[in-house]
This record gives sequence, C-alpha cells and structure tokens, in this order.
Amino acid sequence: MDEREYVLIRGTVEQIVFYNQENGYAVLRLASEEGAEVTATGTFPNIGPGEQVILTGYWVTHPSYGEQFATEAFERRLPSSVRGIAEYLGSGLIRGVGQRLAARIAERFGEDTFDVLTHAPDRLTEIRGITEKKAREIGRQFIEQSEMRLLMDFLSEHNLPVSLTPLLYKRLHDSAIDALCENPYLLCDPYYDVEFRIADGLAMELGLSLLSDERADAGVLYTLTFNLDNGHTFIPMEKLTHTVCVLLSDEDVEFDEARALESILRLSERGKLVREQIAGRDAVYLRSIHDAEAYLAEMLGGMAERCFLYDFDVDELLGALMEGSEFPYSEKQKQAISVAARSGLVILTGGPGTGKTTTVRGILQVFEALGLHTLLAAPTGRAAKRLSDLTGIEARTIHRLLEAGFAAGGRTAFARNLTNPLECDAVILDEVSMVDITLMQALVEALPHGARLVLVGDADQLPPVGPGNFLRDMIGSHRVPTIGLTEIFRQAQKSDIVMNAHAVNAGRMPVPSGADGDFFFLKRSEPSAVIETVAQLCASRLPKHYGFTPAQIQVLSPAKRQGSGTVALNRRLQEALNPPAESKLEKRFGDWIFREGDRVMQVRNNYDIVWERREDEEQGTGIFNGDVGEILQIFPQQECMVIRFDDRIATYTYDMLGELELAYAVTVHKSQGSEFDAVVLALSDGLPRRLLTRNILYTAITRARQLLVIVGSADTVAYMVENNQKGRRYSALKARLRAEPTPNASVLG
Repeated sequence: MDEREYVLIRGTVEQIVFYNQENGYAVLRLASEEGAEVTATGTFPNIGPGEQVILTGYWVTHPSYGEQFATEAFERRLPSSVRGIAEYLGSGLIRGVGQRLAARIAERFGEDTFDVLTHAPDRLTEIRGITEKKAREIGRQFIEQSEMRLLMDFLSEHNLPVSLTPLLYKRLHDSAIDALCENPYLLCDPYYDVEFRIADGLAMELGLSLLSDERADAGVLYTLTFNLDNGHTFIPMEKLTHTVCVLLSDEDVEFDEARALESILRLSERGKLVREQIAGRDAVYLRSIHDAEAYLAEMLGGMAERCFLYDFDVDELLGALMEGSEFPYSEKQKQAISVAARSGLVILTGGPGTGKTTTVRGILQVFEALGLHTLLAAPTGRAAKRLSDLTGIEARTIHRLLEAGFAAGGRTAFARNLTNPLECDAVILDEVSMVDITLMQALVEALPHGARLVLVGDADQLPPVGPGNFLRDMIGSHRVPTIGLTEIFRQAQKSDIVMNAHAVNAGRMPVPSGADGDFFFLKRSEPSAVIETVAQLCASRLPKHYGFTPAQIQVLSPAKRQGSGTVALNRRLQEALNPPAESKLEKRFGDWIFREGDRVMQVRNNYDIVWERREDEEQGTGIFNGDVGEILQIFPQQECMVIRFDDRIATYTYDMLGELELAYAVTVHKSQGSEFDAVVLALSDGLPRRLLTRNILYTAITRARQLLVIVGSADTVAYMVENNQKGRRYSALKARLRAEPTPNASVLG
C-alpha cells in the first residue's frame, strides 16, 4: 500500500537548477504562495522562470540535497502580476525580448499582455522602439511557444520524448496533437525516428484496436522502412509477412499471416507498395525505393552504352599530358582515362596506394583538354574536402551540389533535378561505396542530357548505411565499363598501413611495424583497459612521441554501446582531452555534456541550419550527417551554442542538440569517406560479433594517413580477418541491369 502523503503546492518558478532537454526532467526552485522556497523535481517540459505552477506530489529527503518535492503532476498558470509577466517574457522565451523590454511590455499592457501578444501584436508598436515588423515577430513567437508548450505537455503526459516537439511542430504546426490522436503511427516516419512499440503504446493509450487496419498497415510500412537501414531495397513476401506477425502479436492478440497479407495487398492497391517477381522471388518494395531502383537501372544502363567519338586520338592526348610527369601512368591507369574519355559512364575502383587519385587527376586533365566542364562530388563533407585537396579543384557534397533543402512537410528536396539540371558536361563522384540508391537517383536525375558520370570507389569498403548495394551491384552486373586498379605503387609499398590493408583484404593477419613504422598493435582485452590505453595515447603518448595534436587523432570503434564502443570512449576522451574548467561553459543534454572546445558530429541531415564562412562572409544553409565540428562558445541566456564545421560557423539552439554527438571517437561506419593523420582503433573483447567483419577492419585501416594504432585483443583481430561475411542485402539493381535490354548507343561528336 502506498503510504505517501500527496499534497498540492502553488508557486512561481524562480530558477531552473537542472533541465534535461531530451525528456523534460528538471530540478526547479520555486517560491510557494506561502513564501517558502521549494526544490521540486519531476518532468516539466520547457518550463521557464516566472511561470506559475500547481504541483501535485509528495516530500522526499535526498541523501545529498536534502528535502525535495517529488512532482507527479503539474499544471501551468500564466502569471497575472506585472512582475510575473515581465519575468516570464524576459526569461529567454522570445528571441529579441530581454528583461528590460519584457518589463516595458508588462508595464504597458498589464494583465492584458498575453491577450495582446496573441490577438493584437501590432499594439506593441505603442512601445517606443518596437517596429511593426518586430511586433509581429514577437507575437508570432509567443503563439508558437504557446502551441509548442501544449504539444510538449501532451508528449510528456503520454511518456513520449519531449525532444520530438520541434520536429512535430515543424511539420504539423498547431495540428500536431490532433494528428497524433488520429494516427499515432505517424511517429514511425523516419523523420521522427521513433520505434514502432512507442507509437503502438500511444495508440493503445488512445484506445485504438490491436486488430485495426491502421495498425496492420503501420506495421507493414514500419518493417519495410526499418529494413532500409539494413540495406534492403525490398523484402521477400514470406519474410515480410512473418516479420510483421512477430511485430504485431503479443500476449493479448495473435496477428496471423493472412491479415499481414491483406494489409500488403491493401497498401499495394493504394500505391504505397509495389510487388514484383525478382529472380523467382515475390519482392515487396516501398513505392519510392522501387522507383529509384528501376530508374537507376534504366538510366545507367543507357549511359553505360553511350559512346563518344572524336576527330583526334585520345591516347595521343594522354601521352602529351604525361610528358615530363614524375610518376608515369600504369597501363591500367591509361586504360581508365581512355575509357572515361570515350564513355558515358565508367567505374574506377581500387584499394589504397593503387593510384585512384592520380587517375582522377588524369581524367580531369583530359576532360579539360576536351573542353568539358566537370564537377566533383563526394558523399560527406570530409570526403569532399579531401577530394578538393588532392585535385586542386573544388569538390562539394552531393547534397550541396544538388542544392538540398526541405519541401513541404519537412521532406528532402533538391533544387537541381530533372527540370533544373546541373550546369556541367561531366561529374566525378568519389567514395561511391557510401552512396545509397535514393541519393544516387537524385544525382542521376540532375545530370543534363549527354553528361558523363565517373564513379570512383573501393568496393571492399563498407556498403552504404541506406538502401541498396549500389557500387557492388553496378560492378557485378558486368554492364558498366569497370577498371579495377590492383598494382600497389612503389611509394605506397613503403607504408605498412597500405600493405596491411591489402593483407587484411586478402584474408591475412596484419603485421605490426618496427620502431620507425606506421602500424602498431597494443594488446589489451578488457574494455576498461582498452579505453584507458586509448585515452593515454590521445592525451599524451602520440602528441609527445609523434607530434600529433589531439585534433589530428581520430579514435574508431566498430560499435557504439558495447565493449570499447564510442559511447564509453567519448566519455573518457572528453575527460582526458577537454575536462571541465571554470573558463569553459557547458550544457547537459540527456546523458551527455557538451562543453566549449568539444569535438562533435552532426548525426542527421539538417537543411535549415544557417552557416557563415567568416573569411569571405559567404552564407548558406545545411549541415549534414557526418559533418564534424568544434563547439566554440555556449550562450546560456540565448540557449544556443556556436559550432565551427571546418570553415563554416553555425549556431545551434538547445532544442537542436539531439542532432549532435561527441566525436572524439566515432564508429567505423561514420568515419567512411574521411582520412585522418593518426587513427586509434579500439577492438576490445565484448564487441558485437556482427560488427567484427573483415571489411570493417579494412575500412578502419584505410582511414589512417600517417599512423595507425590498434588497441585490442589479438583474438578479435583474427576473428575479423577470418570473417568475410558481408551481410546479405535484398537488392535487385544488379538483376535489373542484367535484364535491361541494350539500347542503341548514341554517338556524340
């Protein structure tokens, strides 16, 4: 029996001692109506100083902090006194309204202030210094904040993450609560990144039937969408129906395969799904993914057959360009450059040290001699910067090249597309192994008619995080001209990093260097020992013995949470490399602390963030998944922080911090497309077996330019070398390319 004595407290919030942006948990100081100072704990979504609240809860005694009021329910009351209104408006609630202006507004309108802000914001111009434009903006922000608080309260009441508020409000505005009540499963949209069981829990709270068509359809769509992140473009019918039944069944209801099939047929009739026979399989696709795969097969198949003829000898041109070169091209490199000059589509592959970059430079020279305007691109910002540095020509991310932004409803849209193509004659795309079929579709759609496409990558690296196995499918179709560079050049042979990468790729154990080498192995097994050794290497040993700054060192791990995963590594590395100091402000967000000087990574595409390049004052929008930056300054009053991403400066408000992670250590997947002067690879015992594969080890090794240190278990390394399983992906691009009829080759002069 519960012996707690529940009481009611009315008061005004004076101070926010602690606030968790992720779930709304807070510690408050408030002045009760009786004049007592109360420390209250509980879930208070987006609470602010000056707010009047009614709390229901009970008293507890904390062993360290003494008497506290544990709140189980609370109700907001907007302040009614002039002082309370001024404190409320001046708490940072509205950008551009500080404490002085808030006091003037409250004094002018008194108890009518909130009514004026909501219904007659133009009256704010009665206050000296407030223009019509500013008055409307203050009113707009006040209404928006009021609506967002209602949404936060709804999410909190139903035990949903309050961090969803800005995402839901951005897409649904003031209709968000109604939309959630009508269809809780909209939370399963990848935009919100909510697990099905959480949306299902809300549906049950709202009284939806476990056997409703809406629940069945949501389960099917969620299963297909979830498996995009596993690389599948489709799921075989029998596997899909079984998975949906497992997802939707519980102790109260058994969901059978007949109902799952009914849902699949219903969604197919509505055009949301596509069923197709692929190599004897009954394949089920999301409509958009099916269309992307079919489009790529048709367009790239045609481009692969396109042939360009010239009235001069390309080989002679190549010979002239090679004259006086310190490093003459190999026969394979010459072949690649020649094929690129004559073909509409070509693939160039090869491991480290095989001369891919030199070959790309040669292709660029020939394209320039032919009068072609060529654009360079890569999937990530770091990969694009690296390509720029190696070629001397500006390279952009695919998203920047295509001028990515948000369409209605918060979905990705590209300004460069079928109706507004790129202005170029050729595109060279690096790190193609990272590109999924949806992004590749967007790029191909934006190519002008007759443009060439050169795809450069290493097929032995990790496949994309998203759907498809684009590069391997293209090569495996034998439909596209493909040149594989295999010769390791003499310079590269001096690098143990390069030689060990090729050894691992061939299934052989890497061999550590001697004292003057660039590849070392420190044997540790326990996660704690591995993590501590990694911290010592980054903080002192590598800077002292090799002259690397911590910024030049990147720690990698196959996993996030188990063993020596990035979560544990980042906590220890933050402590070692950027400890708390009086001179450094910090902000707690969820389980993380973000501190001035921290290295952080953007973990989802955000097309709306405004950035500025300080040296030339250029402005743009968009920070993308995988971009790494440094926190320069934190501004508690404005509830924001300034972050530098290479040469771009962006401001993040606190409600955007869910898009960031510490990046002293990142997963091997996240590192793909980047190179670092020094890499420390953490391979303790206890890492998930499914992540201990040869291509993950190979990809990690190839991230290092000058030094690689593996800290871990010899057994783990041996297991990874032996484990050449690449993980099955359901994808039909290869089959479509093979089946696509060969079109007539177009001949362009």
